[in-house]
Amino acid sequence: MKYEIKGTPLPVAICSLDAGETMITEKGSMSWMSPNMKMETTSSGGFGKALGRMFAGEAFFQNTYTAEGGPGMIAFASSFPGQILPIQIQPGANMIVQKSAFLASQVGVELSVHFQKKLGAGLFGGEGFIMQKLSGTGLAFVEIDGSVVDYTLQPGQSMLLDTGYLAMMDESVQMTIETVKGVKNMVFGGEGVFNTKVTGPGRIWIQTMPISNVAGAISPFIPSKG
Repeated sequence: MKYEIKGTPLPVAICSLDAGETMITEKGSMSWMSPNMKMETTSSGGFGKALGRMFAGEAFFQNTYTAEGGPGMIAFASSFPGQILPIQIQPGANMIVQKSAFLASQVGVELSVHFQKKLGAGLFGGEGFIMQKLSGTGLAFVEIDGSVVDYTLQPGQSMLLDTGYLAMMDESVQMTIETVKGVKNMVFGGEGVFNTKVTGPGRIWIQTMPISNVAGAISPFIPSKG
């Protein structure tokens, strides 16, 4: 499979497939394709794995697209201004991504639910108790809100993030929460009560425009009913 990512600020991943090659995606992610791409809707792994994907923010069913009779083309567009990142998944190098970040992948990639080991990190850390885990083998495309900045953390090295800014991390990275110090800082600082703490070893990807922040910024300007 070959691919190219085009467009800003609403990018699209355009994939060129050889005959017989298959891509898998979530419901509604396909934007356009060549006529010889055959679509099939499947639970992909059975009821248990499909239910896990629902907890991770995706649909119960997934769609597969296979190039039949010759080379095919299929495109997957972003649903929010930002970036589409191609991530190579391989055994022993699983990736943890924010809820609903998965866009599409080769069929060797498995999407499953990832629970935060510490309940507090999920309930108060802003990234959610439930995230998505990408495992297996193959290329996956994930959506990042806004632009992306990445860091490689050494063993024991930590970084504090405002809630919602953690987009993706290696499975080896540990995530916890820390309370903002000082009551005055909590109440009047405007940065919330908690920060997300990530600790290496591993790589982290930070997004510059979390969709939750955008929703909060525009909500005062949306007319209320009644």
